[in-house]
Amino acid sequence: MTWLRALREVVRSGLTIEEARLEPLLALRTAVGVALVIGPALWLASPAYAASAALGAYSAGAATFQRTWRPRKVIALGAGVGLALGTFLGYLAAGRLATFLPLLAVWAFAAGMAWAVGSTAGIVAATTVGSMLVTVTLPTSIGRALEHAGIIALGGVAQALLILLFPIRRWGAHRDALADALAAVADYARRLRHDPTAPFDPEPLMTARDAAAVTPSQARTRPSVLHGPRGLAERIRPVVAALADPGVGAPPEGPGRDRARELLDAAAEVLDAAARSIRRGTPAEVSPGSTDALCVDEEHEVLEGPARQAAERLVELLGEALEIARCGTPGRTPAPPVPEDAQVLVRPTMFRLVPVVVRAVRRELRRDSPVFRHAVRLAAVATLGYLIAARLPVGHGYWVPITSVMVMRPDFHQTYARAVARLAGTLAGVALATGMVRALGPDAQVFGLLAVVSAGLSFTLNRTGYAYSQCFTAAYVVFLLGMGGQAWEQTVPERVVLTLLGGALAMLAYVVFPAWETPRLPGRLADWLAAEGRYAAAVLRSYAEPTREHHADLRRALLASREARAAWQETYDRARQEPVRPRGLTSREAEEAQEALKGFDRAAMLMESHVPRADSRPVPEAERLAEALEADTAQAAVDVREHRNPDWARVEEALHAWEGAAAGDGSPVVRRGAAMQKRALEALATAVSRTPLERDVGSAREEQRVRAAAATEGDGSGSAHRGG
Repeated sequence: MTWLRALREVVRSGLTIEEARLEPLLALRTAVGVALVIGPALWLASPAYAASAALGAYSAGAATFQRTWRPRKVIALGAGVGLALGTFLGYLAAGRLATFLPLLAVWAFAAGMAWAVGSTAGIVAATTVGSMLVTVTLPTSIGRALEHAGIIALGGVAQALLILLFPIRRWGAHRDALADALAAVADYARRLRHDPTAPFDPEPLMTARDAAAVTPSQARTRPSVLHGPRGLAERIRPVVAALADPGVGAPPEGPGRDRARELLDAAAEVLDAAARSIRRGTPAEVSPGSTDALCVDEEHEVLEGPARQAAERLVELLGEALEIARCGTPGRTPAPPVPEDAQVLVRPTMFRLVPVVVRAVRRELRRDSPVFRHAVRLAAVATLGYLIAARLPVGHGYWVPITSVMVMRPDFHQTYARAVARLAGTLAGVALATGMVRALGPDAQVFGLLAVVSAGLSFTLNRTGYAYSQCFTAAYVVFLLGMGGQAWEQTVPERVVLTLLGGALAMLAYVVFPAWETPRLPGRLADWLAAEGRYAAAVLRSYAEPTREHHADLRRALLASREARAAWQETYDRARQEPVRPRGLTSREAEEAQEALKGFDRAAMLMESHVPRADSRPVPEAERLAEALEADTAQAAVDVREHRNPDWARVEEALHAWEGAAAGDGSPVVRRGAAMQKRALEALATAVSRTPLERDVGSAREEQRVRAAAATEGDGSGSAHRGG
């Protein structure tokens, strides 16, 4: 992608309204938390103390809107403590560049490394850098430092108390994650009616698994309905795929295909009903036609062989989903059957999280890590922005580094999109607030009320797009400054200019010290290929020797393959938005390789749906194929990293031996699935294999293709050609 096209995508993304379900009650509760600290501080103390209280309450409240599975009150308290600590240390070091700049650099670097733990930790840590920068304009005595730090922490405590006293949709995020997983499988079943080889994105299932991990205290209070349905969705997904597939399931046409479509439609309705029941905590209705379709007639059933086995298994699993849909009241919802060896997914407590955080940060302390490079950029930009602001003949110069810190992210697209969105939101917000300030005149109480209203609107629009929430955040800041007696003629122009300067500094930092994802594509593809090979081998070993141990190995391999696929998808999506010349894999090769590996994964999933039980007859020939698959994919992963052509000689030899010795072994599903995997591997080799001449000119061809596409898009001929 060229720079011009990338920048157009950045502007479009930054100003896009995202479709999200608004949560006005949560926003109202958080805004009340801001009001509870601003009002008493204005009445009992001064506008300066009210501004500190507002900083803590607003930032702690904003932190609770980040997606996290920990209790919201813990997030609010943690954010309040971090803001207070950053403020206090900033007070102690402010006034002398020799002490403040090193502290700011170290603190910003640590905040950048917090992304190793997750996005929530990284965003909350960035706000603490902002609080440290704000303190440079306030008195620096230790007593005043403790007072302001305590008031900031009090803002976080106020938000935590409101969450404790007025819980809204308790376990709501966990319910949504589980309902989304069931709804995703329902949508998958519905799409399989028309496209038997439709793809499935496992991200909702991965999110549901992440949400299912709880601390010991959460495990004691978690509703029973949140424990079993995730496993139900996991088991239904391969069964519906096996039923719809014309190779191992229902025939392509005829009564069997009509019966499969009927079952898939019923499965979609039942799963949607179960999702609604879990999301709302109320029973959901299922039409009589769907329940009738789930009755398998022993004499008149048209499905045969593996397709009939899949249908019977699907009906059995949907019976559990029907119980969930019909008994959705929280007090009445029964826990679905859970395997005896199933264990609760344990999430470490806050104290036991410390070694986990240390290990995560240590893994990212390397030069090629995007998190490490982000931390270096954050530290450099924060200190450089502070130095630039100190030389400018304006007040509130700290807005330059604050803007840079708050818009910067570990990847190119988000950093640039947020910079554009922040500037647009700031322009709209300060224009709106300025008009109101001029109309109302100086009144601290009125400005405090308007600040609370702006905070509530900012929280309400938090998930609709950064530009739109930032509009009311900018108005909130203007009203706070007006509450403190700052004249709008001084603050508004400065705010706009300094925001523009801070955004430009953040964008320039990524150009000077980038962390491009494009060069990492071959490595991510290799990791995914190796993980898929282990998953496919684990499925085959469950046929060769159906034991509990092999089934457990299969589950672990499946989860590892999903993680590798998610890592590839994230890198691939980011690389497509980067203005970088392809290295190792062109965009077309990456897309073709991705489709091939998805086909390989789907074949393994189809075989998994018919994995025999522990007392079933083994298929010893599958062991040799498992060893060949694991060895060839592991070697192919090395070849992909080193830009060599992969080879599948062991797999071909194992399949040839099986075809000669297993004509009547009674395992048609695994043999057909193995043939599908072989075709997928051949497609992968075709996608990534190149001759020496192609390896020399591949990048040049890709660059020419991108330029031609950009030129076509610019003159509008592309759309005309497609339309004509």
